[in-house]
This record gives sequence, structure tokens and C-alpha cells, in this order.
Amino acid sequence: MSPRPRKASDEVIFAAAYRIMSRLGPAQWTLADIAKDAGLTAGALVQRFGSKRGLMIALTAGVADATPQMFEQLRAGKRSPLGVLRAYADCFAQMGDSPGGLAHHLAYLQMDLTDPDLHRHVSNQARATRVELVKLVREAVAAGELVTTVEPNALARAIEVTVSGSLMAWAFYQEGPAVKWVRKDLEMVLRPYRSKRVRRKA
Repeated sequence: MSPRPRKASDEVIFAAAYRIMSRLGPAQWTLADIAKDAGLTAGALVQRFGSKRGLMIALTAGVADATPQMFEQLRAGKRSPLGVLRAYADCFAQMGDSPGGLAHHLAYLQMDLTDPDLHRHVSNQARATRVELVKLVREAVAAGELVTTVEPNALARAIEVTVSGSLMAWAFYQEGPAVKWVRKDLEMVLRPYRSKRVRRKA
């Protein structure tokens, strides 16, 4: 008798969901689409998550919980805290790989803002992101990349607002790649706080 096939892990299912959701808006996919990508049946997903909404809540919760790990991945191979901040901005800007892709992300954001369960996890993700940005600002000060007069919490908030707002502005203008647009705005925010040593290298 052949052994029973192992159930797909949440990680595999979430990866499949992310691939599908990156291409399609909320109303354009079904659990069957996710199941096919993950090598499962739609019934298996219903049994595990209950519904399409249940899967989305679980996925959003997982993303929020993994925020510190995501920043650790950004740190890998980066020489400096400012380099990690730039990598964060680049990663965020990837939502604007195309106007259509950004439109999909905004459609999901609309759901995140109106569904209390989704919003709770999105809010947790934002708070965890702010914590990581504050850490990076403090590390940049300690590394001599930013001046010692920087207020870490204030600059972290400015970075967060700039990156998200910059991507929205790019959606209106669509001049060049979104990554380049967002990076330029981030550099403008950082420039007044960069140490003289870093300015000379720039």
C-alpha cells in the first residue's frame, strides 16, 4: 500500500496564494485556483481555512507575523543599515511593477481597510514594520551613516510615509520604473540626516 501523500504546508499554500493574488484581483480568483497551484484540491483548502476569506485572513496574519524575518532577509548581504532601508523601499515599490499589478494591490487594500479581521493583521504588520525601521535608523546612527541628532521614531515614520506615499504618486505620474521613483523620494528624506562622511562618498 502506497503511503498517504503529505499535506501541503501553510507555507506552500500561502506561496501559491501570493502568486495568484499578484496576478489577479480579489474577485478574479477562487480557492480552486489556489489549490491547483499548490497541488491540492479546493476541498482540502475549504477543510483547512473554511472559505476564501478564511484563507486571506490566515495569509495576512502570516505576513504580519513574518515581518521581522522579512527584514532579516533584507539584511542578508547588505553592507549597511542604509542599504537595508533602500532594500525595504525597493521591495515595497515592487507592488508597482505595472499599473495593473498596483491596481490589484489597491483592491486588496480596500478589503484590508473594510474587513475588521483583515485590518487587525494589516495594522499589526504596519506596527512591526515601524519597529524594524526604528531599529535600522538607530543602527545607521551607530554606524556613522546618519547624524547623531536624528530622532529615530520621527525619521522612521517619515520613511514609512514617504515610501508608501511615493508609490501612490508614481501611480499618478507613471514616469519610469516605480522602484526608481520611490528610491529617489527616499533619498531626499534621508539626505538632510546623512553624516558628512556618507555625503562625501555619495
